[in-house]
Amino acid sequence: MEQPRYLILENGQVFRGRPFGATGQVIAEIVFTTAMTGYLETLTDPSYYGQMVVQAFPLVGNYGVIPADFEAENPALQAYIVRSWCQVPSNFRSEEDLDTFLLSRGIVGLWDIDTRALVKIIREYGVMNALITDDPNPNEATLQKLRNYRLTGAVAAVSGKSTAILRASENKRHVALWDFGAKRNIANELVKRGCDVTVFPSSATAEEILARKPDGIMLSNGPGDPAENTAVIRELAKLCAANVPIFGICLGHQLLALARDGETMKLKYGHRGANQPVQETATKRVYITSQNHGYAVKTDCLPKHSRVSFQNLNDGTCEGMEYLDIPAFSVQFHPEACAGPLDTRYLFDRFIDRLDGTRETAKIG
Repeated sequence: MEQPRYLILENGQVFRGRPFGATGQVIAEIVFTTAMTGYLETLTDPSYYGQMVVQAFPLVGNYGVIPADFEAENPALQAYIVRSWCQVPSNFRSEEDLDTFLLSRGIVGLWDIDTRALVKIIREYGVMNALITDDPNPNEATLQKLRNYRLTGAVAAVSGKSTAILRASENKRHVALWDFGAKRNIANELVKRGCDVTVFPSSATAEEILARKPDGIMLSNGPGDPAENTAVIRELAKLCAANVPIFGICLGHQLLALARDGETMKLKYGHRGANQPVQETATKRVYITSQNHGYAVKTDCLPKHSRVSFQNLNDGTCEGMEYLDIPAFSVQFHPEACAGPLDTRYLFDRFIDRLDGTRETAKIG
């Protein structure tokens, strides 16, 4: 008979489930995503580093595991929790099933849990720490460890360790991508638009980035508390002074705000999923976006010389910034999202237009 496993929340509630993937005791921050598709992208998104992810949609794994769709080579999350998983996937691109994938990557899985009830608890109480274990009655030392758990050093853990170059088939521009845990599709969108992309690790300095003479700088997504990255924020302030076009996504959006004397805050349960409505303030047009973040820029402590360009229609939080004194803008959501929605990919075109405009101005000068 299959041995049950238990999910114990920091608030004391216990869920009984069944194991799949790897086994082992795991303590992590528990979060949920509402995306109906794109579970492979969720599993391989570096922004989930160190977290326990609950899939709100009740069935996952139905199209198997497709490495070409990964956002990173390996998962960064700690555990994966679902209502049910498809043991016989059907897709001509699939190479293995979800259970085999999680096992090979050492990711603890838990299924046959009432994820609807679990998500409602997280929405009510906010994100919290959780424990996956074989023992429904862990000792006090384990519970204290659960309550004391904090995620630190997240960006350094998922960022590349050296510089890499991605070449476009028809090079027209050069973009520096500062990697804080970058999803592959950010670089893909730039390469498709004729950009050679030099990927820099999070430990890079402003001098090292500017020495490559990029036409523009892309600030990537990534995990953890943005305010923890003090060295990156200092270097980013120097890049802002260099007058090179900058485009920030997700964590990059938050770090840019901090480098410009703004402030960030932790959200109650974050925005994670592919159905987040945002409104562009200039046009009043509404877009449906993909998001994965637990922090936001505080609207009552905006960066200097900036304005809000997008706003979340669910809770009113800041979803984008436009800077008025430097050629920089940023968004909290993911315009490169796979699987979709694709509504805001035009922002990459807007960035390219800025690169070209800056180059033309430089030629005239």
